Amino acid sequence: MDIVGFLKSQFICHLLICYIFIVSGLIINFIQLFTLILWPINKQLFRRINCRLAYCISSQMVMLLEWWSGTDCTLYTDPESYHKYGKENAIVILNHNFEIDFLCGWNFCERFGVLGSSKVLAKKELSYMPIIGWMWYFLEIVFCKRKWEEDRKTVVQKLLNLRDYPENFWFLIHCEGTRFTEQKHQISMQVAKAKGLPKLKYHLLPRTKGFAVTVQCLRNVVSAVYDSTLNFRNNENPTLLGVLNGKKYHADLYVRRIPLEDVPEDEQECSTWLHKLYQEKDAFQEEYYRTGTYPAVPVIPPRRPWTLLNWLFWALLLLYPLFKLLINMINSGSSLTLASFAFVIIIASVGVRWMIGVTEINKGSTYGNNDNKQKRK
Repeated sequence: MDIVGFLKSQFICHLLICYIFIVSGLIINFIQLFTLILWPINKQLFRRINCRLAYCISSQMVMLLEWWSGTDCTLYTDPESYHKYGKENAIVILNHNFEIDFLCGWNFCERFGVLGSSKVLAKKELSYMPIIGWMWYFLEIVFCKRKWEEDRKTVVQKLLNLRDYPENFWFLIHCEGTRFTEQKHQISMQVAKAKGLPKLKYHLLPRTKGFAVTVQCLRNVVSAVYDSTLNFRNNENPTLLGVLNGKKYHADLYVRRIPLEDVPEDEQECSTWLHKLYQEKDAFQEEYYRTGTYPAVPVIPPRRPWTLLNWLFWALLLLYPLFKLLINMINSGSSLTLASFAFVIIIASVGVRWMIGVTEINKGSTYGNNDNKQKRK
């Protein structure tokens, strides 16, 4: 196949994948809207239904990673802890260095059957994003404005609401607050020096208040903290666009299970504990760069078929009417109709590219830059 032909086929694949994701996502968002009538009648039924509906959306993203790009993800962990994954509630601490680290976190959830019920602490702006942001609203995701004085009351209330959640869930949290860049790292380490904290080579200083409140509110509900450190082999720099293009990556994820009773209850002691944890994470990162492995047993959790089956269901449901519409428009010969269809395709492509752009490091949040600068004043 020549280069032009390849580009054309890749472009068509992009359009079809994006079409299925956007249309199915909006359909599911619409169904979720109607589930609101269940909340005052049977809150737990509302939650169980929305876990399944959310899975129909998020599993499509995981399908792209697992089946479309064929990305391998090797888990390094203690064998005794491995058998507890998916069978208990947990707080999952993730490093924030890559554009697809959230997707690898979802992959981790999927392999142990908690993808549909997984929670995150996310910035408020994401709640306005169609499909995923709206899906998160119905999943009772904890959104924050990143202004702790305003956020604390809202975050506490949202977390307390999860104490009677009917499904096992993992609460995923990026304690660094923003994705790692060299500029943010320099500023963060200047803050560390000013506060007398040990410097980190591969992480930003963790934001301890959100984590401490999460631990306080979910104590006796969550069984453990899963300290997770993600890396990619061969200095790979994975991107969501690369996954969409079918590029295969090789991820290594190190997970330590820490019983929640080992995490201090006092906020100041919890803060000290988290700083120590990040110093350990830095040491693990150093070891990985030196040896290419982690100090644990490697295992590849079995890939489940449900992400692929869900995507095939939506593909079969939505592609037939699309092709039928396209054939009818071509047969009609109407220039206006064809132009309108082309315009819709362009708008959809721009929309998807915008959503991809949200994950890109060079277009990431300036939260770490601005907030740390204010602390130095």
